[in-house]
Amino acid sequence: MLYYRPIPRTDPARPEGALPLAGGWCWFDTVEVLARDAAPRLMPARDLPDEAMTRLTAPRAPIASLDMTAPQIMGILNVTPDSFSDGGQHFDPAQALAHAHAMTRAGAAILDVGGESTRPGAAPVQIDDEIRRTAPVIAAIRAEIATPISIDTRKTPVAQEAARVGANLINDVAGFTFDPALAPFASQHALPVCVMHAQGSPETMQSDPRYDDVTLDVYDWLGQRVEALIALGIPRGRIVVDPGIGFGKTQAHNLRLLQNLSLFHGFGCPVLLGASRKRFIGDISHTPQASDRIPGSLAVALGGVAQGVQILRVHDVPETRAALDLWRAVTFAAR
Repeated sequence: MLYYRPIPRTDPARPEGALPLAGGWCWFDTVEVLARDAAPRLMPARDLPDEAMTRLTAPRAPIASLDMTAPQIMGILNVTPDSFSDGGQHFDPAQALAHAHAMTRAGAAILDVGGESTRPGAAPVQIDDEIRRTAPVIAAIRAEIATPISIDTRKTPVAQEAARVGANLINDVAGFTFDPALAPFASQHALPVCVMHAQGSPETMQSDPRYDDVTLDVYDWLGQRVEALIALGIPRGRIVVDPGIGFGKTQAHNLRLLQNLSLFHGFGCPVLLGASRKRFIGDISHTPQASDRIPGSLAVALGGVAQGVQILRVHDVPETRAALDLWRAVTFAAR
């Protein structure tokens, strides 16, 4: 099997014949061809097989009303006592609503509400507890804010209640493998989904993660999940893919995936990057406290945008918005 990684560029000096990457702000005229049993090689983008070219170049449909031709910010709203970065800060519903307002004002295009920590070593949360944490907050947000809302859950009852009170998207860190009823529910109610790769469960995922080739292994797994979701009635245009930075990956695995993010456009789906404040950023930037990892998080986010990533899932919305504004001004300013 061959894999086609477009080499993305944003330079305004765009050569004739260059192809748009996912209908967005990047272009490419060269592709790296990868295989498990051969050395990588480069080829002109014009020589891509038809199906690969279509998936790599076609504009992505809006997701939960979000325009996928521009980078979008997903603001993280953890209503948990134990999340790795901000556990307990927004556990109170009033604090959660205030933070939702602040993130929306700062530029969040969608809010991701989660009631179960998926940090390494985290224990599962009972369904009733997760619903009690998330549903009232989602209902309160929806009563005051029109911004789309994502429910970050692995469990059908949690998603059902979240959708009932106003959630617009299901974001499952287990890739819709934990609860077999979750994907059919999304299909039945025409809800877009985000399918993320993780090796193992939160309790065990960082014990000893191993891959033959992390980029190709994650790509193949996500490809199987995308096809399974399509078979259940969820159109490709309602599926977002997430390589799952930090979920069953070492620092080397994370860096390799970040180097090859453009490969994941090959599904014909928007790509989400969730690297905000992750441990590998702290290790590289010597910032053991998660709250001190904003500069590193911004660097990784902009690296993703330079590879055409459509959705950035972040803790620090104002800083990310400012970084995107400056990146756009520098990259696309008229000469």
